[in-house]
Amino acid sequence: MINQLKIIELIISLESIIIATMLPVYIFLPSKINFIQLVDIPITMQVPTIIFLTIIFSEKIVYKSYTIYILIGLFFLPIFYDGGSLGYILTPNFGYLLGIYPLIKIISELYRLKQFSLKKFLRVSIIAILIMHITGILFTSLQLLLFNKINLIPYNIGKYTFSKIFYELLLLFPLLLLLKTFKKLRLY
Repeated sequence: MINQLKIIELIISLESIIIATMLPVYIFLPSKINFIQLVDIPITMQVPTIIFLTIIFSEKIVYKSYTIYILIGLFFLPIFYDGGSLGYILTPNFGYLLGIYPLIKIISELYRLKQFSLKKFLRVSIIAILIMHITGILFTSLQLLLFNKINLIPYNIGKYTFSKIFYELLLLFPLLLLLKTFKKLRLY
């Protein structure tokens, strides 16, 4: 028998992942020219959204929706951050997309706990983000070794990891506030 609640959770997760991929992150900084300057940060809301969905729903739901997202991006629509299609497998970004799978697995520990402290949330989330980036680095390095472009490894690590990881870790704090709000409202 088909569980309608699980189907709804799957659809919500898939839609959230697709929308989060297209949401850039901006911060407001004071400026001499204008009162406030809008600064674009080089990440999307995808990683915090997946962490949030994994804590709210289950690991299985997020795995399924993320796999559907990958399949849609590879075979049907260009919904990834920099496009899509099978050729996307040859880009460094694809390794980081694959790194989301271990991130989901690690974050699922928080789903099983239901009650967790700030320290536990930060520890598990930081480990998950680091593992995601290590997976991306390994995938990119393997690609560059296969194509004999070893000199591009430091460049790719800088562009795809070091330029983004600080901001992804910084977004854990607003995410924690959102989770606390959901907890108070008893939405999960």
